[in-house]
Amino acid sequence: MNLLLEGEESDRLIFRKVAKTDFDSWLPFHQEPLSSIHFAGEIFEPEVACQNWFTKVFKRYKNNLGGLNALISKDSGKLIGMCGLLIQTVDEIQELEIGYSILPEYWRQGYASEAAKKCKAYAFEHKLAESIISIIHIDNIGSQKVALNNGMHLDKTTTYKGIPVHIFRVYLPES
Repeated sequence: MNLLLEGEESDRLIFRKVAKTDFDSWLPFHQEPLSSIHFAGEIFEPEVACQNWFTKVFKRYKNNLGGLNALISKDSGKLIGMCGLLIQTVDEIQELEIGYSILPEYWRQGYASEAAKKCKAYAFEHKLAESIISIIHIDNIGSQKVALNNGMHLDKTTTYKGIPVHIFRVYLPES
């Protein structure tokens, strides 16, 4: 089961694997305090947080747990963000999640919704799961709007890695 969208495209974005050379382009995400306010765990210096992020991305790739794709602007060729299909365990149930994060300079331009919709379409087209979730901190209104734009509904509120989250869900359409 291939969970990476490598080589896929949306209207404005090209999906590819994250590369080690993306580190400096991704660092501004961790330099913006609002980026990490909703994440679980300790807050680290930006360089350490970015290294931890990359370690997790490459560990997912290696262990076939899905992973984030680098989102590259078709217009500029620049890294815009990351989005992908991730295998997660929530309340002791293995789920397929759409995760997304966008560099601060590209916030509120529709990139997260565009990428998340592409991930949903890919997952359902390849019948990777009966339903897909997004795990979103209860205070992260922006990400909740992305989930709603992606046709998801609030399924439940729970605790994930020690933080309060909403689980948004969408089901595979009946054929």
